Amino acid sequence: MSLVFWILVGLSTATGLFMAWSLGANSNSPPFAPAIGANAVSTMQAAFLIGILAAAGAVTQGGSISETVGADLVTGVTITPLAATTGLLVAASFMTLGVYSGYPVPAAFATTGAMVGVGLSLGGGPAFETYRRIGTFWALVPPSSGGIAFLTATLLRREDIPETIGVPLLAAVVAAIVAHVRLGVIPHPERPQGSIAELVALAVESPTVAGVDPVAVVVTVVFAAVGFQSIRRRMEASIDRGIRTFLLVLGAIVAFSSGGSQVGLATGPLEELYGIELGLPGIVLLTIGATGILAGAWTGAPRLLQATSREYAQLGVRRSIAALVPGFIIAQTAIALGIPISFNNIIISGVIGSGLAAGTAGVSRRKIGVTIAFWLLTLGSSILIGFGLYRLLSTVLGIS
Repeated sequence: MSLVFWILVGLSTATGLFMAWSLGANSNSPPFAPAIGANAVSTMQAAFLIGILAAAGAVTQGGSISETVGADLVTGVTITPLAATTGLLVAASFMTLGVYSGYPVPAAFATTGAMVGVGLSLGGGPAFETYRRIGTFWALVPPSSGGIAFLTATLLRREDIPETIGVPLLAAVVAAIVAHVRLGVIPHPERPQGSIAELVALAVESPTVAGVDPVAVVVTVVFAAVGFQSIRRRMEASIDRGIRTFLLVLGAIVAFSSGGSQVGLATGPLEELYGIELGLPGIVLLTIGATGILAGAWTGAPRLLQATSREYAQLGVRRSIAALVPGFIIAQTAIALGIPISFNNIIISGVIGSGLAAGTAGVSRRKIGVTIAFWLLTLGSSILIGFGLYRLLSTVLGIS
């Protein structure tokens, strides 16, 4: 391997780390903002927890989305070190532009567009089936997130359902889903990641009934019961303390999920380089991404947390819970399907949905419209810039 190759390895790794840092500082921060607004945790404690939890999620759940971004967005070509560097530079530049403009740029849009652009510039063909899956999921995120948040907020506002029942019910739903969260540290005979429910079911080896494993159902019910009872006891002792506890736990789970769903945006372009050309196991690349996310959360998140926590404090703890529940559900669904997503898209949609339950979204319609237009512009522009910049660099440098 030539000196130029190793220089490109260093450059692409550096851009991947910068992208991961940006994700840790920006995209992984919203989950703990409500807990700060409710005085359940301090800003520095939240930044520390975000770093640990998001990094853990990146290592244990980030493989599927990383593979999609790195190999499934174009057909007929493999992503070279120069192409990876170019794509990550374009995506990171768009995120920086979003920070300075005041309109959050969805990292998934920027990275997906950039990698499609450089892949087509390499001579690859469009992966229309992948685009259809991703586009359909993206289109469903706003109504799904907003709808779940609306239903959750409505449940919490119902006077005929005591909070000592409503909040523990939500905890039970979240705990039941946790039983089926896929983790890379749990073995599975058919795929790289397995869940706790699947692990227990495989260990017991019970026969399925109508295609459903009864052991997995029992594990799900047990998780739900534990979640319900744990929060119920806290709520009976003190409603405010119980709600803050659930908000903190929910924020931790969502932060973990955000790491798993976002790290692939930084590591995906490097999949071919690290996995094939360098022959390293996938955990090495995910660890590099997790390190960048950890550094971003610890060094960049506190400032953003202070700003966003003020917005969540205005929402109130119940609306904040309603906004975070769909974040967890949709993020885990995306991880299971291997689809890159924007956490900003999910959270903003959840905030709007929870606000509608109170009769007003509390968000400027103009800001929503401009944000959506900005997102679509990001996707289209990143494709064009990725295509042109790679063509320029490969011509000037004489390498591919």
